[in-house]
Amino acid sequence: MQSQAYITQEQEAGAHNYHPLPVVVREAEGSWVTDVEGRRYLDFLSAYSALNFGHRHPRLIGAAHRQLDRLTLTSRAIHSDQLGPFCAELTDLLGMDRALPMNSGAEAVETAIKTARAWGYRNKGVTHDDAIILVARNNFHGRTTTIISFSDDPVAHDDFGPYTPGFREVDFGDLDALTKALEDPNVVAFLVEPIQGEAGVVVPPDGYLPGVAAACKAANVLFIADEIQAGLGRTGYTLAVDHEQVKPDVVLLGKALGGGIVPISAVVSRDDVLGVLNPGEHGSTFGGNPFALAIAREVIVLLATGEYQRRSAELGEHMLSRLRSEAPASIAEIRGRGLWAGVQVAAEYAPVRPRCEQALELGVIVKDTHATTLRLAPPLTIASDDLDHGLDVILKVLS
Repeated sequence: MQSQAYITQEQEAGAHNYHPLPVVVREAEGSWVTDVEGRRYLDFLSAYSALNFGHRHPRLIGAAHRQLDRLTLTSRAIHSDQLGPFCAELTDLLGMDRALPMNSGAEAVETAIKTARAWGYRNKGVTHDDAIILVARNNFHGRTTTIISFSDDPVAHDDFGPYTPGFREVDFGDLDALTKALEDPNVVAFLVEPIQGEAGVVVPPDGYLPGVAAACKAANVLFIADEIQAGLGRTGYTLAVDHEQVKPDVVLLGKALGGGIVPISAVVSRDDVLGVLNPGEHGSTFGGNPFALAIAREVIVLLATGEYQRRSAELGEHMLSRLRSEAPASIAEIRGRGLWAGVQVAAEYAPVRPRCEQALELGVIVKDTHATTLRLAPPLTIASDDLDHGLDVILKVLS
């Protein structure tokens, strides 16, 4: 079958819940993918940061093969030889106490919501069913019915009600608004992305995250950092909050934790937070399966070297410098940290979807968000020559 035949088949037999670029990938290696006709493309998307280590990283593929030959699934009805080491190694990496593995990023967010509510009732003394979780406007934390209940994106939110109560929005980056909202004694948590990804790689003002941590601590409220897309090396640090040496109460991980091979997510926190959960109150058949854990443990080994964080910081500085110094007139703003950038065009140049299609014709995969912004997230393993080639194409289509 040729590309168009695959696309037509998907359109006729599949749900139309995505609007993908017209390329059908068959193989991939490192920073490059190959379509069914044999054309090669440079991947500047990295599956929304799930491929931080590139396609088919040999260390991660090796870990997957070794585990496939031994054990893939037990459920949590019994123990495996991977769960304990995974939790110990991940908590050591982040300097925290306990970890709870799940599957998708949305499951990690849902887990954090349940945990925060239980913590509020059992530890803080909030009256049952009165717990409030604060969130930031323009957030993106997933697409389950509870999560979209506190989304202000009409595409994700509208026509999927009735919605789950118990959430209140504040402006992202506005510490005064957060501090005011924290005065409500029923607030149990503030859930926030350290950098808003889906909103267009929106970086908060300097001092905001340390202020969030201090304000939450003063109000006896959990600071939950959603690092599912921003974490695990993407911003030049293990976590995006590390840029300002901030210590959240709860960290949510996903995407790159599975090495681009399998879905796995995790909630990482203190004893007194995750310790509120009792047997039977939360779980998942595939959550913490040994196959995914073995791959995630190898991801932790790679991150522990610091190599990928350094590459992200150094190559990201180069990427942002080139974008800012060579920006054509169409670009209104460039935001980013590490190998992660949001290139926003002026309103008269929107939508940018045609620019993505032009880049695809020139052999570079990049995707738009909210019609006005290109999100750039090449693998942390990308060669510097390939990075410059991709930037040449991006700057060309934007001019």
